[in-house]
Amino acid sequence: MTVRARFLAPDGTPLSGALVFRAPATLTFPQADVILGGPVSTPLDAQGSIEVTLPATDAPDMEPNGWAYIVTEQLSGIPIGRSYNILLPRAQPEVDLADIAPTDPTKPNYVGVPGPRGDTGPTGAPGSRIYSGAAAPAAGLGVDGDLYVRYESSTVLGVTSTTVSTWQRSAGTWAQLGGDIRGAAWYVNTASTPSTGTRPGDMLLRTDTGDLWQRGASGWGSAVGNLRGPKGDTGATGQTGAPGPGGVVQSVNGKSAAAVTLSAADVGALATSAAGAPSGVATLGADGKVPAAQLPTTGGGGAVDSVNSKTGVVVLSAADVGALDQTAADARYAQTSAAVLLAGTQTISGGKTFSAIPSTTAAPTTANHLTRKSYVDALGGGEWLPSDHGLLTWAFDPALGQSTALYPGSGPIRVTAVILRVPVTVTRIVWFATGYAGGLTTGSWAAIYDSAGTRVAATGDMSTATYEPAEVHTAGGATISSPLTASYAAPAGVYYVASRWQYNTGTGDGPMLLAAESGAGAPPNVFGQTPVRRFGVYTAGAATAPATITVASMENGANRFWCALA
Repeated sequence: MTVRARFLAPDGTPLSGALVFRAPATLTFPQADVILGGPVSTPLDAQGSIEVTLPATDAPDMEPNGWAYIVTEQLSGIPIGRSYNILLPRAQPEVDLADIAPTDPTKPNYVGVPGPRGDTGPTGAPGSRIYSGAAAPAAGLGVDGDLYVRYESSTVLGVTSTTVSTWQRSAGTWAQLGGDIRGAAWYVNTASTPSTGTRPGDMLLRTDTGDLWQRGASGWGSAVGNLRGPKGDTGATGQTGAPGPGGVVQSVNGKSAAAVTLSAADVGALATSAAGAPSGVATLGADGKVPAAQLPTTGGGGAVDSVNSKTGVVVLSAADVGALDQTAADARYAQTSAAVLLAGTQTISGGKTFSAIPSTTAAPTTANHLTRKSYVDALGGGEWLPSDHGLLTWAFDPALGQSTALYPGSGPIRVTAVILRVPVTVTRIVWFATGYAGGLTTGSWAAIYDSAGTRVAATGDMSTATYEPAEVHTAGGATISSPLTASYAAPAGVYYVASRWQYNTGTGDGPMLLAAESGAGAPPNVFGQTPVRRFGVYTAGAATAPATITVASMENGANRFWCALA
């Protein structure tokens, strides 16, 4: 037997709840070797209807017989539901409870029995219809008595909420029945939030202040509370910082003034005006000799008669003037250049010229010591480096990322910091996707910014074939990338890789990107004694890569997406 029923409120709104059908005892079917027992509870669907199949009360080969079902109505909003008996004979395979349920609660309880099917009546007027849509019903839609269910969705700060309202057409006009139906939504933001798209009763948490707000009929109003606790105890004193830069000069050669001016006498020198002047100093001419005008006059004048008792074209030796020649000097005095003599070529001018590349077998102990290549290679330990994977640098070892990738969200600008230890030439920006079906839209881009927030390189529009990353449909994901519009010769330093992804969030067409663990709402972002921000997000996106970004205003975000440069 098939039993149907539909329950509506007086205003046409579907009721909710359930109907319970009970047989008075356990039912036994010996020929089928089946025993049936217990109640049958049938919940009302979204239209307030039920449909259930039950054994007929006069089914053959059933023990006991001669009994009736007990029907109990458990309807929301009706404190005391009806309970009545019905018979379901085999001769009536389908029955609606509206035809057999008692209507007057003052009458004695009776057993409802489906009557025989009557003659087919004339075709009646069209019944009421139920329409649905996202906007208010159009004025020309439907006829009097029709119903309209409006499902209005809005997304605020990543939270999508649906508001349901019911309308009925009467006297040629649609009118809303009752108020809107929607549960309160929670929003989290670091700034004030417009009330557009929100509903009274919604809640907002300001993570920057800890304030709680509840949306009223006219807007957010004032904060209703705060989640922050009292100020904690003062922490332990930190380590002493590095020495600061030197101070300004207090005095120079005993002079103290804002702008010190020294004379030649102040530094023990002769003034330039003394050159070639009386009581001054002699100068040298273009020939490297003292000009004759600066030489004193002599008594005799003329050429000398002899030099060290020698006449004619005189050539003096070291012995003639009581001096050592080169050989005697080398034998008597140790040469200073011998202190740096190593195997191989050497010059005497004070510099060392090596005939082969210098090498050493000892580990360095100070900053200016030579060291072996194997010593430098060993500093990496057993860890994988970006160069092992054909990359210039990366945000972190991708093997440490979450096994479940994350959507970057359509619209915000995601930022990840990377560091270059040596100057390199960058041609591509790289990500890792566990799945990506393509379909980016205009407004998708990626760019590289230096530590001051100035853009130094960028891709083109990633919705175009030239710059859109390749699709990923393989198990475990794959590396994807986008080329720069021009290669960039990057000096060593810290860089910020920013990207914006525009895609259809309704079907999840964006890439699922590898990210680090993101369990905390506001994970650590700045470490140690330097103010470098390792990752973040700008919730207000931009259609193209901006010329500069303000690093200090970057929000922490909860997701650190992996990226690399190649």
